[in-house]
Amino acid sequence: MGTVDLIKGSWDRALHEMFRRASRSILISSPYFTAEGAAVLYDATPFRAGEPVSLSFLTDLSPRNIWQGATDPEAFKAVRTRFDQLRLVHLPRLHSKVYVADDREAIVASANLTGGGVHRNHEYGVHISDEGLAGNVARDLEELAKLGATVGLGDLDLYCALSHNVRDTYRKAMRSATRKAKREFAQAKRKAEDELVRLRLAGGAMHTVFAETIRYLLNRYGPLRTVEIHPMIQALHPDLCDDGIDRVIDGKHFGKKWKHAVRTAQQQLKKRDEVVLQEDRWALTGAGR
Repeated sequence: MGTVDLIKGSWDRALHEMFRRASRSILISSPYFTAEGAAVLYDATPFRAGEPVSLSFLTDLSPRNIWQGATDPEAFKAVRTRFDQLRLVHLPRLHSKVYVADDREAIVASANLTGGGVHRNHEYGVHISDEGLAGNVARDLEELAKLGATVGLGDLDLYCALSHNVRDTYRKAMRSATRKAKREFAQAKRKAEDELVRLRLAGGAMHTVFAETIRYLLNRYGPLRTVEIHPMIQALHPDLCDDGIDRVIDGKHFGKKWKHAVRTAQQQLKKRDEVVLQEDRWALTGAGR
């Protein structure tokens, strides 16, 4: 039977040792990620010929995190040479900080995978060495990852270029009081945000994202009314559900149109017999689970 141990203060050694024990997979949920965090991950997972370790990484690549310096997209490029299989998932408003090795042990803590989170801040968490509990944590994260956007290596290179522009124009705007500098920053920010929306939709329609989200919510919370589903979807997908913006990307409307897309998603799930409307509540069927 496994154990659950408290981690107080400096926890980099516990994280480093857990990463080193991974022989198959590492699963990380960290909203922020920097070069110092990448160094910890890189150093703790030495390349072992014939024993490739896959890395799945959930994070929040929102432009605000970039220009504030909380996340550096280049850090993902630094670790991708270590892992033959790298899956990077962007999910806005991600807040969980979770680290799992081989689905057998996990660390759930208050710390991001950054220099401050690993080395300098006062953090707190638990180390789970119980395989059943760690497996449950991993499955929960995998379900959450289905709601995000997978960022391919080519997409990452493009987004790194956009993020550099966002950061540079932000610094310029902070040094200057001119309208031109602020306008350039707003344009760079909007371009990066639009690229993330494209990645979120992966060439499909907005209602396909919402259909997956509805399944997730009904599985997690049970039958729900539409008026309960709307705020939950908006909380999970703020970039797709901005009531104040009618954003047009590649000829498609986003923002104010999102509730129509929720209705389309509900009807498509119902048509496929994955959900049923009982009185005024939507519920999963056996096919939808």
